[in-house]
Amino acid sequence: MVIFRIKNYVEKDINLPWDQREGEIKMKPLHDPLYITAVFKQVGDAYPTDRGTELKYSREENPTVRKLEDKLAELEGSDNALAFNSGMSAISTLYFSLLEGGDKVVLSMEGYGTTIELAKLLRKFGVDVKLAYPSADSLIETIDEETKLVLVETMTNPTLKVIDVPEVAKRCREVGAILVVDNTFVTPLLYKPLEDGASYVVHSLTKYIAGHNDVLGGAVLWNGEFSRDLWEWRRRLGTIIQPFDAWMIERGMRTLEVRFERQSENAMAIAEFLKDHPKVREVHYPGLKDDPYYKVARRLFKKDLYGGVVAFDLGSGDNALAFLRGLKRIFPSPSLGGVESIATYPVKSAAKTLDEEIREILGITDGLIRLSVGLEPLDELIEDIDNALGVVR
Repeated sequence: MVIFRIKNYVEKDINLPWDQREGEIKMKPLHDPLYITAVFKQVGDAYPTDRGTELKYSREENPTVRKLEDKLAELEGSDNALAFNSGMSAISTLYFSLLEGGDKVVLSMEGYGTTIELAKLLRKFGVDVKLAYPSADSLIETIDEETKLVLVETMTNPTLKVIDVPEVAKRCREVGAILVVDNTFVTPLLYKPLEDGASYVVHSLTKYIAGHNDVLGGAVLWNGEFSRDLWEWRRRLGTIIQPFDAWMIERGMRTLEVRFERQSENAMAIAEFLKDHPKVREVHYPGLKDDPYYKVARRLFKKDLYGGVVAFDLGSGDNALAFLRGLKRIFPSPSLGGVESIATYPVKSAAKTLDEEIREILGITDGLIRLSVGLEPLDELIEDIDNALGVVR
């Protein structure tokens, strides 16, 4: 039997590796422990954390969550990170922290539908919300001296338009606006918006970073001083991630790079296959050299990779549904970024809440399919896609 003792563990620093506390522990595990507890001992003042908060109740702080936050900050190259129980929890908490009545918000009109829907709901609190076409020129034209916050996606959902973030950031600096960039589709492996002037980066950790379609999570990351106000809003709203979910996401992060590279390579091959298929009207993938967003993606992304999502148009809603029904290996569902390939019908999922007129402007047609490519053998994926296209008119 091995007997060991942890003395005043959280009193000093909840993030120091155990082997740096000489004499307090005689054994170090390969992986950090999971702290599934609602409360921590408090006699008088609670234990102080490394960032000036208190460790007493897991709605506020938890060592497992802090470990995830440290690793997220390292991945993104940021000074700070807060983890949330979903991507929308991260965005909603950021909205509450940064906005008040009378503020103006500019959003790309193409993006995750619930992000846009939530912003529109802020109008009831006196927030002015403007939607711009997802291009740097259109966003810059819409951003003025009255703009408080701008939110864009590095790569839009679902037609994969790549935003020239440095140009948008430059305009935000000129008018003093806060720029929030959702980097979920791209991940920090390809692009780090904070390096190009973004104020905050948000992620749906559910997607590539966790990577296994089995856990929900979100994150906000930024440079500079720790935002006690954002932390307080998370505490008040109860949007912190649960310890087990944080542990699961940290576990998934260990294979992020190898997963993402394989998914991106498979996606490129599938995009090229679809581009030459007679049943496919149009393919959206910024890795294709004739894609209108190839040049900006090539300039921004650190690797010659373009993500694991491909979108393609089959011409009609009937064709799209026939294709989904014809799939055997690929799973029809509204998500992305996991090890399993998933096919999504945007007009019935993330883009469902967008006005029909806006969907038409953006090219989100009734025949559009968004394919998140997983880790299955490439030949099996192409065979499944080809067979499903065989039932399309």
